[in-house]
Amino acid sequence: MRRWSFSKGHGTENDFVVLLDRDDTMGVGPAEVRYLCDRHAGLGGDGLLRAVRARHVPEWDGDGSLWFMDYRNADGSVAQMCGNGLRVFARFLLDHDLASGPTLQIATRTGLQEATVLPDTRIRVSMGPVRVDAPATPVTVRTGDGTEHVVLPADVGNPHGVAFVDDLGALDLHTAPQVPADVFPEGVNVEFVRVLGPRHIALRVHERGVGETRSCGTGTVAAAAAARVHTGDTTPLPVTYRVEVPGGEVEVELAEDQAHLTGPAVLIAHGQVLVPEEG
Repeated sequence: MRRWSFSKGHGTENDFVVLLDRDDTMGVGPAEVRYLCDRHAGLGGDGLLRAVRARHVPEWDGDGSLWFMDYRNADGSVAQMCGNGLRVFARFLLDHDLASGPTLQIATRTGLQEATVLPDTRIRVSMGPVRVDAPATPVTVRTGDGTEHVVLPADVGNPHGVAFVDDLGALDLHTAPQVPADVFPEGVNVEFVRVLGPRHIALRVHERGVGETRSCGTGTVAAAAAARVHTGDTTPLPVTYRVEVPGGEVEVELAEDQAHLTGPAVLIAHGQVLVPEEG
């Protein structure tokens, strides 16, 4: 067995196992991610955040001295971005004296992102641009009860499909919604959104590679941008949306070429875990 140090944290109850692997020596693969994120046999988490120096990441061509957020879904698959994870990652770096604040730069698969600790302890992170499509032919997904929902495809560095509903509680998200593979060949995060008022929404989300989660950072950004299209909001940018999720509440700021996500980030545990040897 291998003995690894870990931290556990969450952002609006979207929870993560966090590992420090400074020089890419731990051998964290899909099997290890699945083991650690297992809620019965492991530590439990919606995903895993690995802190590694960017110079060890082949697809990164920027400053190699930066910390790279290597995010994996609970099933071991690689994800391009995670907004709640980015806040937890920033909190981890700061609490472990691996970076200094209140503002720090973090390398991700969607490029260089910035995190800032606010006076109220919430963390505001840049999310890059968000794009919402309004295809000529409606795109539909089907939930577990057989109900079909029209979605607006959205991109926040990773794929989303946003549907608008009147009753969030009636949704069956125990199984992954059926989605058209020709539109979402890499799978998709599906957000179901209820409009509560001007720039005020609530949502539930089924994340690819995870299942239904208590929150999804990129999903809140996708939902806010889609709600702006859905409601015909013509207020000049930038605008801020209040987004309620089962695990709490966040703020999404939409600008012309950049979105920001603000919310809590909490580390709840540090310790050591025994991980089976490879093979």
